[in-house]
Amino acid sequence: MQRTEIRRGAYYDSVILMHLQRALLALPGIDDSAVMMGTEANKEMLQQSDLLTTEATGAGADDLIIVVSSAGEADAESAIAQVDDLINLRRATNLGSGADGDQLGEQLSDYRPKSLQSAVQSTPAAQWVLISVPGRYATEVAKEALRLEKNVFLYSDNVSIEDELALKQVASEKGLLVMGPDCGTAVINGVGLGFANQVRRGKIGVIGASGTGLQHVTARIHQLGGGITHALGTGGRDLSEPVHAVTTRQALDLLNRDLATSVIVLVSKPPAEPVAEQLIHTAALSNKPVIINFIGYNPKTSGLAGHQPEQTGNLYFCQTLDATARLAIQLAGQQSADQSSTSVDTPPNLDLSHQPTQLSNGPYYLRGLYSGGTLAYEAQLLLQEYIPAVYANAPLNKRFGLERITESIEHTILDLGEDDFTVGRLHPMMDNEVRIKRLQQEAEDPSVALILLDMVLGHGAHPDPASELAPAIAQAIDTAQQMGRTLQIVTVVVGTNEDPQNMAQQIQQLQDAGAKVELDHEEAIRSIGRQLQAQGRLTTLPPVDLAVLNEPVIALNVGLESFTESLVVQQTQVTHVDWRPSAGGNARLAGILSRMKSQ
Repeated sequence: MQRTEIRRGAYYDSVILMHLQRALLALPGIDDSAVMMGTEANKEMLQQSDLLTTEATGAGADDLIIVVSSAGEADAESAIAQVDDLINLRRATNLGSGADGDQLGEQLSDYRPKSLQSAVQSTPAAQWVLISVPGRYATEVAKEALRLEKNVFLYSDNVSIEDELALKQVASEKGLLVMGPDCGTAVINGVGLGFANQVRRGKIGVIGASGTGLQHVTARIHQLGGGITHALGTGGRDLSEPVHAVTTRQALDLLNRDLATSVIVLVSKPPAEPVAEQLIHTAALSNKPVIINFIGYNPKTSGLAGHQPEQTGNLYFCQTLDATARLAIQLAGQQSADQSSTSVDTPPNLDLSHQPTQLSNGPYYLRGLYSGGTLAYEAQLLLQEYIPAVYANAPLNKRFGLERITESIEHTILDLGEDDFTVGRLHPMMDNEVRIKRLQQEAEDPSVALILLDMVLGHGAHPDPASELAPAIAQAIDTAQQMGRTLQIVTVVVGTNEDPQNMAQQIQQLQDAGAKVELDHEEAIRSIGRQLQAQGRLTTLPPVDLAVLNEPVIALNVGLESFTESLVVQQTQVTHVDWRPSAGGNARLAGILSRMKSQ
């Protein structure tokens, strides 16, 4: 029995919706539940879960869908009737527990202004406005923040590029920053905004047009003994040609003038060509070393000669996130150049060796289920060195784009933080539900032998992600074993020993579940690449049976009799065909005969 409620044009905090779904599922008699916005991608996921009802089909992208499934009609109706009570209960519940949690709850229950204007009046010293409302509202909130002379951290996505450019132009004229839209990470003077790891202070300033790329670099700097001054996010489209790196250029100037910063790191996916050229030129004007990692980008500006140099003047170029972190702490004078990539804060009892495990024989594929878009991008880039094609929902090459994001093809890397997966839902760094379901789906595919995950820790992320991912990993491995095959699951952990989730405990849970854990993303991908390369497939075309090479040759020869004679001399079984042109060589009649045979 299924019951559905549609709330037209409803807006609720996405965390509230996640807890509502879990609260509904915990009610007596409820077998399954779903709470999500009515986007087409979400409807497709509902259909996969057998929760797409007739009412849900008619919902729009701005409508909230609430579906419950139960064995009895009374339980389903009772659950729907409790929706408002459950929402209000969640809002009234203080977050946390113990002294710190009580203090936080008291703070959250204090007076809350109803507008940004009144918030500024009550807290005039505020420098930043953090915005995470749905994209259709975010632009107006950001405009108001700029009008009130505040810097903006714009986490919201689904903001048009025209609005982004307009916001950044206004901000730059006022000497303000707009980090975003779709900016997930920043660290300002030791304080993390959005998703951010707890990293030590140091001499390295980082600029990132990507959230998890910025997190991974700062976390690795911390793990390897270094520290950062500030980490400034820009949003993924800042380096597009229309926006032309407004925030990135502001950030470069900021860090260049910051006396505490001695090394600057710039990380992003490949920018538009003219944007990359301008940024390289701007960075070359800095009086500090600048490390540039436009992941996979090959500089072609004058003096760089179209190849990837290690250094030119004050500029240093890196190809991977881990290499970027190592070079940054070396240039900052915090570590020797040849120090191992093994993290200095890794607990000694954790096995983080990089030795690949031999996969079983037969066709097998890799599936990557990422919460971080930049890590997913880097995985595709590195895997190109080992396998001929990697499919993705955000592919490097459009030829390898997935037709349907709900179905993987051969080797597939998914960025589950892309809009198709997150509209009306929490980001997978906070809500593991979509990834857990996809993990089980891939485990049930008999052609899958490797699954790659990332797990991002830090402020703003799930408070205990391994508590949900570890059981799902164990179940996936067990599913494969019951099907008579071995499934390897590799998890790259992005975090530090100072993160609130306790990195050592998180890693231990994953390893106890049977996962192989890595901290170095590049090495994890290369280890996987070596395993896939050992398979020997050089093309994505269907494989030819190896029996054609290994069994005794038996041939039929059509044409030159000398070929038959040659095989006979080699004591090979051959049958010569006494062939004559069909229909006596008449092309028209031959065509008619051919069509008759095909019928």
